[in-house]
Amino acid sequence: MTGRAKTILTGRRERMERILDRKLKPPTAGADTPISDETRKHLLSEAQDLYWNELEWEHITDEEAVEGGPLVELTFPGLLAYVRGLLLDEVMPDALSPANPRPQVVADLLDFLADRVVGLEENLDGDDASEPEKLQRELEMSSDLIDRVLYLYHGLSSEEVEYVESAQAAT
Repeated sequence: MTGRAKTILTGRRERMERILDRKLKPPTAGADTPISDETRKHLLSEAQDLYWNELEWEHITDEEAVEGGPLVELTFPGLLAYVRGLLLDEVMPDALSPANPRPQVVADLLDFLADRVVGLEENLDGDDASEPEKLQRELEMSSDLIDRVLYLYHGLSSEEVEYVESAQAAT
């Protein structure tokens, strides 16, 4: 992860902490459970594939476009469901397998998304930006997706998410 990407994630977390007036804590469930490098890379690769596939589908269909731009929740439903699954720490009593949270993979995904935002910003600033509108939409969607994944990662309630977003919209 680049320095700029780390700054993006740190800044987003700090902004949310200021708005909520509390420290955000990473998930504890599964954080100390060892995960092999191979499994971790595989799970991250699956998340990245969902990102690229859902992004491409949005470019092809332009389904989720509204006046303010595409809705991230509707553009990346599979990826967000996957993230929720990676963070799942409770299952129904009759579940066939126990919860097996993998917050490390979600942290890796956040690094990937922040690097992606940095790359998109650099491409937009470059002279060879062949499709600036497309790049700008990808930048906005990827940036909003970081917030969505952070909300899930830090376990924000729907009320807290609404409060953070209304505070951000006001500034």
